[in-house]
Amino acid sequence: MAETNAAVNQTKNHPYYTPQVDSNGSSINADGSFSGADDPIPVIDYSMLTSDDHNQRSKTMQDLQNACLEYGSFMVINHGMSDSLISRVYEALAKFFDLNEEEKKEYESNDPMDRIRWGKRDSDLVSSEFIKMAVHPTFHCPTKPAGLTEVLQECIKRLREVGIQLLRGMSKTLGFEECYIEKRMKLESGCDFITPNDYPLRPYSENQLGQAPHYDPGLLILLLPGLSNGLQLEHHGKWINANPQPNSIVVSIADQIEILTNGKYKSVFHRVVLNNNVRRISLPLFIGPSLDTMVSPLPECVDEHHPPAYLVKTYKELLEANQYHEIDVKSCLKNVRL
Repeated sequence: MAETNAAVNQTKNHPYYTPQVDSNGSSINADGSFSGADDPIPVIDYSMLTSDDHNQRSKTMQDLQNACLEYGSFMVINHGMSDSLISRVYEALAKFFDLNEEEKKEYESNDPMDRIRWGKRDSDLVSSEFIKMAVHPTFHCPTKPAGLTEVLQECIKRLREVGIQLLRGMSKTLGFEECYIEKRMKLESGCDFITPNDYPLRPYSENQLGQAPHYDPGLLILLLPGLSNGLQLEHHGKWINANPQPNSIVVSIADQIEILTNGKYKSVFHRVVLNNNVRRISLPLFIGPSLDTMVSPLPECVDEHHPPAYLVKTYKELLEANQYHEIDVKSCLKNVRL
């Protein structure tokens, strides 16, 4: 019971805590678990979004708009990344996390100039291991294990292509020309990070969360979710399981899209629940603006009924607004809401 109470307090004390009232998806269930509801999240067929068929593309654009408005998250299928590439990514990351701790501690640092950072989360019922890497405009990667750099470069190149196409689609759903967000946010020099996570097999652990409830900075998060489910999204007052299809990409709207749209498309509140019977490795790509880009509500999203709801700051200032550095990729929405 002590562990259960600690988990409840940890969630309630979070700056963006949203009360969960649904019995099937509550913040914490009567049995002390963190199970969520199996409500399906929207699915976007990427091949139809980029199709030459106008009708297919238009329907998928409408699906994308509805997903952004209603969920802020969706599953992307038929994205063109091969199953073999995704498998090689998971295998290479597993080899990194399986290195001895002394080798990984080479990247244990609080220096804001470092572009690779390894660490662990192991408190308040949270357990996981991570390696953060800046990957755009300059790619950074640990030197071990052999082959990690090559497979991650190939993966990130493809993930980024998918992300750019989705942002083009989102631009059109907002009534802009398709490259509007891409150009305004200077994505050619955009600040992108990955944070691969290892949620290891811990059948006797008291910890139940891999990551506590949180929002993420950036424009979009493209997640290779791993071989088992753990991601949960807050939706209409309850937690729902993402339940990704094999080798799909789970996409979530992040803070800077919420700011740009003046709250029309909202950043997703989410958490990771541990599956203590299966090891899970995931890879999220954070696609962000250029660090010197001014991020503010777009004029087209502001009117007398919807005044600006966020402060105007550069992306670098937004990332550092809560005393973190850009490598930390922490949300700062609470610091910039008016």
